[in-house]
Order: sequence, then structure tokens, then C-alpha cells
Amino acid sequence: MAAVGIGGVFFRAREPQALLDWYRTHLGIAADNPYQWAQQAGPTVFMPFARDTDYFPADRQWMINFRVTGLDTLLGRLREAGIEVITNPEWDTPETGRFARIHDPEGNPVELWEPPAE
Repeated sequence: MAAVGIGGVFFRAREPQALLDWYRTHLGIAADNPYQWAQQAGPTVFMPFARDTDYFPADRQWMINFRVTGLDTLLGRLREAGIEVITNPEWDTPETGRFARIHDPEGNPVELWEPPAE
């Protein structure tokens, strides 16, 4: 037997319901069901990083990455909602796609990834 997918993402929060509401409002996570999110099939990267990586903040143990479509439209909506969006042209390549970063209200880093068109 082998793992066939990620069954859940669990983490601590100071205000769990408020944080869940933020993810629902801004990213559409678990919008239809309070405990489950039916995501689209596609690639999932599972990658431990070295303890001294600068890929995400040193004071955080994890960073979640959401696969998205329409990245520019999403980034516009996030900015309109007052959410700081970080982009860097060096992150984007034709082979891997495009990336942006935001932080949720509790300071957790969130990476947004639009894979390259097939």
C-alpha cells in the first residue's frame, strides 16, 4: 500500500474559525463544506527543505502552496482586499509556471502557483 494523496492539512491557529473564514473568502478553500475541500486533480509537490532555507521565513516550520488558475485575476482580488502580494520574476519559469506569495492573518506564508499551460 502507498499513499494516494494528501488527506488533510492540519495546523494550530490563534483564531481557527476566523482563519478558516479568511481562507474560504480569499482562496475558496472549503467553501462548500466546512470540513472538506474537493480539489481539482493535478500535481502536488511534497518537499522537505533544509533547516536553513531562505525559501520561506525562518520562524515558520511550513509553507502551504495552492495550485491556482487565473493567477493575475486572483492577485488583483487579493490586492483589492488589502492583502499584500509578493511576486518576483525570478520565481517564474516556462517549465515550472508562475508564483506569488501572501501571508494569512496569522502570518503563515502561502504560496500561489499557476502551473504552465499544457
